[in-house]
Amino acid sequence: MSCTVDLPVPGRVLAVGAHPDDVEFGCGATLAKWADAGAAVHLVVCTDGSKGSWDPDEDLDALVRRREEEQRRAVEVLGAQDVEFLRAPDGELDATRDLVAALCGVIRRLRPDVVLAHDPWRAYRLHPDHHAAGLLAVRAVVAAREWHAHPGQPHGPHRPGVLLLFEAGRPDHVERVHDHLDRKVEALLCHRSQWRSTMGIGDRPDEQRARFVRRVHDDAQAAGLRAGVRAAEAFRRMTDC
Repeated sequence: MSCTVDLPVPGRVLAVGAHPDDVEFGCGATLAKWADAGAAVHLVVCTDGSKGSWDPDEDLDALVRRREEEQRRAVEVLGAQDVEFLRAPDGELDATRDLVAALCGVIRRLRPDVVLAHDPWRAYRLHPDHHAAGLLAVRAVVAAREWHAHPGQPHGPHRPGVLLLFEAGRPDHVERVHDHLDRKVEALLCHRSQWRSTMGIGDRPDEQRARFVRRVHDDAQAAGLRAGVRAAEAFRRMTDC
């Protein structure tokens, strides 16, 4: 499948992830690239991240606070404007009417040119929150454009020009990100609570951190091969939003 390469730099961007760190994995380098070029970048995290620990004695309230702090630090590294938390229970996310309305309101208020989110149609997806977050984003994008959807909201309808779905089963667009992979890695490493469970960094941190960094670079190089570029993040591009 042929791929398009590089959108024009958008003025406003909204990236929606299921958990803290998902946006960084899916499109962190693209967001850093656009932020450096002058885009106003905003994030929404759908769940509270309260299942993100392998410690059975973890203080889950403290974990939620820690993960939000980590996410805010990562936002600063990416050069984004801010992050908003919907705080649905981790592992129990669903694209309910209330959450669609909440995210619809964010889209109408921020008026992004580009929305980025999980691909909800990826086959054999294991984590239900990633599937639900993708559906939530798609439904909110559709609701945000309709005059008669959620009419009591303070901001009028808005239709983004492009929806980019990361973790896509059939990507057809890439963003060149070679110069911003280090920022993606730095933002991911802000999520220290996830080093062991998600990034494989534990009892040999120097060695394992280097292996994780190599993995991020290898994934970007593999994505770049789709379009003959050095390193990329890959998406399914939708323009009929």
